[in-house]
Amino acid sequence: MDNGPKHQLSMSLLMTPDMANFSGNVHGGTILKLLDQAAYACASRYAGRYVVTLSVDQVIFRQPIHVGELDSLLASINFTGSSSMEVGIKVVAEDIRSQALRHANSCYFTMVAVDDAGRPVAVTPLQPASADERRRHEAARLRRQLRQELEQRYRQIRQADTGADTGPDTASDASARP
Repeated sequence: MDNGPKHQLSMSLLMTPDMANFSGNVHGGTILKLLDQAAYACASRYAGRYVVTLSVDQVIFRQPIHVGELDSLLASINFTGSSSMEVGIKVVAEDIRSQALRHANSCYFTMVAVDDAGRPVAVTPLQPASADERRRHEAARLRRQLRQELEQRYRQIRQADTGADTGPDTASDASARP
């Protein structure tokens, strides 16, 4: 059975009533879990190893997803670093009765290949073949650069605020208590 290119993956799932929120649409948290599973499956198959989620960017809930729709998660490795991979995911919702398709969600996951001890390991560099793959690769390279710049700026803010790089401020911080 041919599963297509190793750097691409599609998963389809029927949205069931147990996935609904109070407004009758599929809960955003359910969609996030499915996105993470698709990113994991795509990246681990490409790397031939276990992977972990490093970050999730630009999760855009374009339209609600309804119970009874068939959702297809289309995942693709867009870019590889030394051990990391950007996985772009598009969610297409299908009304089974009318067969109408809608682009319901998009996002980008950064996954890191790890060895059995949980340490990062090298992945095979992606070789984009088509014009579309080259376009996605270049866009992913720019997103990676933006993520790195943003991380550096957040680090500067934390250091200026606390005098140390301690991570995100939360309401549970001792300094935030009255």
